Amino acid sequence: MNQEYYSRYARQTILPQMGLEGQEKLTKAKVLVIGCGGLGGPVLSYLAAAGVGTIGLIEFDTVSLSNLHRQIIFETQDIGQQKIEIAKQKIKALNPNVQVLAYNTPLSSKNALEIFAEFDIIIDGSDNFPTRYLVNDACEILNKPFVYGAIHQFEGQVSVFNYKGSCTYRDLYNTPPDPETAPNCAIGGVLGPIAGVIGSLQAVEAIKIICGMESPLFNEILVVEFQSMTFRKFKLTKNSERPKITALIDYEAFCASKTKDSLAITKDEFMALEKENIDLIDIREDYEHEEFNIGGENIPMDEFEDVNLRPNKTTILYCASGIRSKTLAKKILKANPNANVRYLDCSLKEFI
Repeated sequence: MNQEYYSRYARQTILPQMGLEGQEKLTKAKVLVIGCGGLGGPVLSYLAAAGVGTIGLIEFDTVSLSNLHRQIIFETQDIGQQKIEIAKQKIKALNPNVQVLAYNTPLSSKNALEIFAEFDIIIDGSDNFPTRYLVNDACEILNKPFVYGAIHQFEGQVSVFNYKGSCTYRDLYNTPPDPETAPNCAIGGVLGPIAGVIGSLQAVEAIKIICGMESPLFNEILVVEFQSMTFRKFKLTKNSERPKITALIDYEAFCASKTKDSLAITKDEFMALEKENIDLIDIREDYEHEEFNIGGENIPMDEFEDVNLRPNKTTILYCASGIRSKTLAKKILKANPNANVRYLDCSLKEFI
């Protein structure tokens, strides 16, 4: 410790709940953040600024134009670059005393336990159910606190799971909901500042846990409705009959098992098709199509109403993950039960 150390953290060490003892705990802490986007960006910024000694990052995506309205850790000049590298640079520029451990890889059942074991707290900034269940189960197996955050349109949620024997994410959602009822930002939308607020609250909860402050959000969940600016806390009850998690599973399959249907076509099935017998249509926005596509015509989802499908060909819709295309395929069939339409049920990242 030197004068620079005292000066940097002076405004938080004067808090009676913090003091130099709390600051020393932050310096020794190791926190892993899943994702460097809308939630992860403010989490990383505030943890680094607060002086968390070691911050781990898991991210393998690149910066795109559509990220910038809510992922303010990135700038226009960063488009096309690896998110994890930009985030690492921003953290070191903010606080060079922080050690950054970067994992430029998808989080999976094969690497989660090994990576998580190195950290004290896990913070999830992802936007999909397979990752949330994977994070939850790995934290339960390793007995690590899991700081949860989620956003959708004008709503956000924050909680702390698996803390001192508290409830876990599976006590809130034992099984995954249908993606159509809980769409991600790409289809459901979100107001950018909401990501900043929820990510900041996740950072607050992590700091409270590290420093041993009172009342982290365990055994309860904070739900914020931003349009009416209503903050509500709900108690969570631990399901004593639920079997303890002892091993990780295939979470993509687990979350897809409830929603797989005859309209879905896998990547392998798609690749085996005779292309002259299909009409391939990208229903994403124009800028998404320009960034990366697998061919076909680009007709954004909200412009699809007047499109006439050719009855002698199978129309295959695709988007970034299959969620938007599934929704549109079902909408088309509802209006025209005889339509020959299917959707590509996989992530476009599989084609990269």
